[in-house]
Amino acid sequence: MDLIQSVLNGEKRGIAKMITLIEKNAPEAIEALKQIYQHTGKAAIIGITGPPGSGKSSLVNQLTKKIRSEDKKVGIIAIDPTSPFTGGALLGDRIRMQELALDQGVFIRSMGSRGALGGLSRASYDAAKVLDAAGMDYVIIETVGVGQSEIDIVKLADIVALVLIPGMGDEVQAIKAGVMEIGDVFVVNKADKDGANRVVTEIEMMLDLNTEKDAARPPVIKTIATTGEGIDELNEHIKKYWHQIANSNELAKRRKERIRSELISITEDHILNQILSDKSSKIDSMVKDIYEKKIDPYSAMELLIAPEK
Repeated sequence: MDLIQSVLNGEKRGIAKMITLIEKNAPEAIEALKQIYQHTGKAAIIGITGPPGSGKSSLVNQLTKKIRSEDKKVGIIAIDPTSPFTGGALLGDRIRMQELALDQGVFIRSMGSRGALGGLSRASYDAAKVLDAAGMDYVIIETVGVGQSEIDIVKLADIVALVLIPGMGDEVQAIKAGVMEIGDVFVVNKADKDGANRVVTEIEMMLDLNTEKDAARPPVIKTIATTGEGIDELNEHIKKYWHQIANSNELAKRRKERIRSELISITEDHILNQILSDKSSKIDSMVKDIYEKKIDPYSAMELLIAPEK
């Protein structure tokens, strides 16, 4: 298949076409993904996450330029909020990364969150595989910035950088309830603003209280993405951490967990779609019966999934 070979050759047109097919849920996309899967697993997948307005796009822009200076190829998936009217992405991140667009070693794709509460759409997972198979050394996923529910990135990324900024009010409130646990590197961006040192201190205090982590405490790095300050240090920490997990069983453990989660998700989607398509009229009838209290929802579910006699 010419499209598959185009992707494996790292051709931007082929990569873009493949991701478009994935977003459209085209049947040929699944067949193509089956064939490229054996070529995945080489890229380091980095998740950049954090609340809206924390400067994630500017940070990705600077980090990518630094990685490119080391002659490494970078694929970027920028998850934007999905328009409730058109279903399309707002493309804000791509606008901020315009200066990278002409670099042949960089591929940027804005994708809609499609209403996914965890900040990632189903298509994001497959798009990451395409960029991996296309020979990217790094795949950077910048999530939409939905706050505390934004923990899905840990199911996709090998390394997660959590970006925070001063002036968010109660910073500790903003980074608790599960989000703290996903960070491998913590970035305090806009470090030239008042309160940056206080945010660093609060993060370090919270990390000290986290008794569940067996590994060393994640680093907390101050950056100013608009000027590039702190980007070298961030890049070094990412490389160091990648080397550390790649040379232990940690990377394999994370990826096996990711595969397990993805397999369950794919299976759930397939079964649900099968039920909805094969038994749509039956469901409509059941809704009426449930409303009229002739049957309860739990018994109806059992009837729906029961094998046909």
